[in-house]
Amino acid sequence: MSQLAERTGADDAPVPDAEDAREEARRTETASGYRAGRTLPLRVELIRQLKRRRTMVMFAILALMPFVLAVAFAVGGGEQNNRGEVDDHLNLMDTATQSGANFAAVNLFVSAGFLLVVPVALFCGDTVASEASWSSLRYLLAAPVPRARLLWSKLTVALGLSLAAMIILPVIALAVGGVVYGWGSLQLPTGGGVTPGTAAQRLVVVVAYVFVSQLVTAGLAFWLSTKTDAPLGAVGGAVGLTIVGNVLDQVTALGSWRDFLPAHWNYAWADAVQPRPEWSGMIQGAALSVTYAVVLFALAFRGFARKDVVS
Repeated sequence: MSQLAERTGADDAPVPDAEDAREEARRTETASGYRAGRTLPLRVELIRQLKRRRTMVMFAILALMPFVLAVAFAVGGGEQNNRGEVDDHLNLMDTATQSGANFAAVNLFVSAGFLLVVPVALFCGDTVASEASWSSLRYLLAAPVPRARLLWSKLTVALGLSLAAMIILPVIALAVGGVVYGWGSLQLPTGGGVTPGTAAQRLVVVVAYVFVSQLVTAGLAFWLSTKTDAPLGAVGGAVGLTIVGNVLDQVTALGSWRDFLPAHWNYAWADAVQPRPEWSGMIQGAALSVTYAVVLFALAFRGFARKDVVS
């Protein structure tokens, strides 16, 4: 009877829920002091990326760009465009030698279409794929670094380096232009000028918009980086698709469909170098870029969370 009662009591005991069992197992297996949020600190990831040769080479190229343009204008004699075009971008080029602020604006203009695309695609497209190509990605996850934490750390550092690349170019261009052409006011393409203080504010707006407009390339490169273990494939794919977007934007037959192409708004920042800045184009371009970027980043996180990492 007593044995029967013991068996009956055991049968009546509550059965642990499967989720509770898994949670208890996790608590048991977790090392003492382990905190998922402290794995792969941003400082560590930033130092790792800054020490890489491709980072130093990219920053060196951007730093040399203003010197190359200054030499080009010196060799060309700084001649103005006398063909009578009314395009604001051509007029902006004509004002390049008027002041350091104008020289910085021209550097951004000639670089925004392609040169600034490369560091964004490089930093965001190489970050995860390179770990896979080195067969170190699985060791990072076994540390254990949660997958979401790994992606957040790498994406934050990649975007930070991309922003730094976009800041380095105009800052050095402003310094070079100020020494060579003087620290005068920003001469606007439509005539007149603004004070150096206002010019600095306008350039900050331009850099911020260029960075936001490149978030599409960043999202595309980062998504591809989580799908492949070939860094060149992720970087090249992002750059290639960005170029395709620029080409499609030149097809006027597409009409209003071009408004849905991020490339269509690449130079909306030119409205900031007008006597009275216009914000509508930059708002539309920023909204479109952020929308595409959020979708691409979400795809990257969703796909990587389910990916079978073997390298």
